[in-house]
Amino acid sequence: MSTAANRTAGPDHLWTVDEHLEDILATVRPLEPIELQLLDAQGCVLVEDITVPVSLPPFDNSSMDGYAVRVTDVAGASEEFPAVLTVIGDVAAGQSEPLHVGPGETARIMTGAPLPPGAEAVVPVEWTDGGLGGGPVTGMRARSQAPEAATGHVHVYRSAEARAHVRAKGSDVKAGDRALDAGTVLGPPQIALLAAIGRGTVRVRPRPRVVVMSTGSELVQPDEQLADGQIYDSNSFALTAAARDAGAIAYRVGAVADDAETLRDTIEDQLVRADLLVTTGGVSVGAYDVVKEALSSVGDEDEEGAGIDFRKLAMQPGKPQGFGSIGPDHIPLLALPGNPVSSYVSFELFVRPAIRALMGLDDVHRPTTRATLTTDKALTSPKGRRQFLRGTYADGEVTPVGGAGSHLIAALALADALIVVPEDVESVEPGTEVQVVLLG
Repeated sequence: MSTAANRTAGPDHLWTVDEHLEDILATVRPLEPIELQLLDAQGCVLVEDITVPVSLPPFDNSSMDGYAVRVTDVAGASEEFPAVLTVIGDVAAGQSEPLHVGPGETARIMTGAPLPPGAEAVVPVEWTDGGLGGGPVTGMRARSQAPEAATGHVHVYRSAEARAHVRAKGSDVKAGDRALDAGTVLGPPQIALLAAIGRGTVRVRPRPRVVVMSTGSELVQPDEQLADGQIYDSNSFALTAAARDAGAIAYRVGAVADDAETLRDTIEDQLVRADLLVTTGGVSVGAYDVVKEALSSVGDEDEEGAGIDFRKLAMQPGKPQGFGSIGPDHIPLLALPGNPVSSYVSFELFVRPAIRALMGLDDVHRPTTRATLTTDKALTSPKGRRQFLRGTYADGEVTPVGGAGSHLIAALALADALIVVPEDVESVEPGTEVQVVLLG
């Protein structure tokens, strides 16, 4: 990994949030497009414009179960003076040889079935006696239960305008229309549209494969017994879930003990299934900051340009960060701090945009807005640091939750926004308008 920014930055350089993010986005490149089956393409980003080859619907069809009629044959029909029509048969969805409706005739028609030649409208079955002679019915009886209803006569109690209850050919989309634009993320409705126009495969950028691992000999997996000095590993679960929420295929690796050789081996083992690696913990200046120890010189043995750069950012929480690439394929690696709030905020600011960039999306950022700060007392912020405080946002107002501590997971679980306090602001009074990053 080599950019103009980190080539000129010395070891004591204090990076801004924007510089660090710019360095990441300048390095991460969208994944190469592949052709996928529709269901495998869910969550992926289109790399081609999709044009409709056939109109939807491809033919005029009925939107109701009822009777296909000529308008003149039911003009003036009422319950007192019903129109009596000869039923010539059924028209069902998928039927290849439709009947022809002539003067004084009608055909039973099912929802989605093509409007037969000669017919101009559809009368809902509820406007008729269903061919049973007993007054208005509430539904159409199955042919197997009442075969006489498919022949004989039907009484129609209301008139119908031309094209009533008819879905016109091309009323959804017409052949030649643009169905989907390149850059569209394929969700269920988009996949439904592709299937409806006959596309079985589509060219997309695949969902990035993100491997998440936490470090620390004190970490224990949930459901295991805690010993003195141990805590449960929450970071790897939080970040794996966050990566999936961002659109990635995410893999969680169990916590790695504080041993540099073990960590290097684990990372090398994971390269085969990673488009992006994320570690949490071990990037500060402590004697057991294993990620920094393990990866600081990794570029010495890799191809030219590879390596991990550890840096300090002018932000709170999340001052210590690492970024670079590793392995012969130069897989990007983001090393995040280990405190739970620091790692999650760092993910939102840096990892999520990297995932979205790998997907090939133009807009990689969470939405932001301005909101009025509602709090009992002024918020304080360290000079020269951009602070990100957890908050809840509603109706143009944002309220802080929890304190500024980077270990407060319970407060993080309540937050749906980040309150941004700029570097040059040391105090924010209640009622002040602030920038808010929306997380939900």
